[in-house]
Amino acid sequence: MTKRIALLSLTLLTVATLSFAQAGDKSKRPSPPASAECKFSNGKTVKTDYSSPRAKGRKIYGGLVPFGEIWRTGANDATTFVTDSDVQVGGVNVPAGSYTIFTVPTKDSWKLVISKKTGEWGTQYPGAENDLARVDMKVSALPAPAENFAINYADANGKSCTLQLDWETTRASVTVEQK
Repeated sequence: MTKRIALLSLTLLTVATLSFAQAGDKSKRPSPPASAECKFSNGKTVKTDYSSPRAKGRKIYGGLVPFGEIWRTGANDATTFVTDSDVQVGGVNVPAGSYTIFTVPTKDSWKLVISKKTGEWGTQYPGAENDLARVDMKVSALPAPAENFAINYADANGKSCTLQLDWETTRASVTVEQK
């Protein structure tokens, strides 16, 4: 009986240690951390930190990510949107500051939700009363399927860039312009 207790204790300690190590080293998560940045010509930036889930053969939009429901836009910790200058996102004013972004995907259109509340776990949408804005996104097909969810800032021309969310066969995008 003592051997069983010792073996069980050792097993639990090993599992706890491995879990703690993985939690501490975010790069070992199944959805590792990633970031994207838009640099404007005056040195100001917009930066997004997120976790990048993998498709793993699953149906993503309309499956794992249901249509018409708020999605945390990535995995693990909430996805951040941090700007050190005032910007316009899809024509909507966003003051310099830190925000959390969510999305509401549908088959033909998406909404980007910019929340004033930060620091929550990714699945905990803080409610519409904390929304700074809901912005329409352009939806298009990717030229090739994307296994990894990715956020990019493209087409930077010094005063604007395009925020792109790519996964499965879909790209959702919106223009970010410096004011």
